[in-house]
Amino acid sequence: MDQVRIIQVKQSVFADNDRRAAQLRAELKERGIFLLNLMSSPGAGKTTTLKRTAELLRDEFKIGVMEADIDSDVDARAMAAAGVKSIQLHTGGMCHLDADMTRQGLDELIDNDVELAILENVGNLVCPAEFDTGAVKNAAILSVPEGDDKPLKYPLMFQVCDVVLINKIDVASYFDFDLEKCREHIKMRNPSAAVIPICAKTGEGVEAWAAWLREQVRAWRA
Repeated sequence: MDQVRIIQVKQSVFADNDRRAAQLRAELKERGIFLLNLMSSPGAGKTTTLKRTAELLRDEFKIGVMEADIDSDVDARAMAAAGVKSIQLHTGGMCHLDADMTRQGLDELIDNDVELAILENVGNLVCPAEFDTGAVKNAAILSVPEGDDKPLKYPLMFQVCDVVLINKIDVASYFDFDLEKCREHIKMRNPSAAVIPICAKTGEGVEAWAAWLREQVRAWRA
């Protein structure tokens, strides 16, 4: 019996997306536009964190936000109400954005005034980590109620991120959340990742996050 040829479709899809993502990054570099890909589980605090971030950086950079969801425009409306230029991206049921989807959003968002573009990816700790969006840097938010063991259970998310924000740190004692153990788990997956504890609701630690992002944007645009 002849052998059946097996084609790794997933690998092929990823390779094609990686090429498109690299091309998008090169174009953004030429235009001096920094793209941040922000990922997390649903409810971890992405939108609240972005609102705090915009408050601290809006006088330094012209900011635009792309809100990605399967449906609704709740997050885009929240950002617009905070005075941030925003658009809503509907994924049609897909649980992530890839490079082409991101480019479509950027084409609608970017004009000559946008210097810092932020993609709030679909809430999910699995799919978004698999696809390079063309972002300059990847950030993840891990909220305290999710537990300090998530870097062990969802390794890829923490492997691809340049920075991890530990949000809702104000309630750590109520959830038996061990910050140092969480740091160890993150460093196990990604020794070079920055880890910044924050509380987006109160503003605790957000200055440190804004300082990290400020440095990255200025270096990219230099």
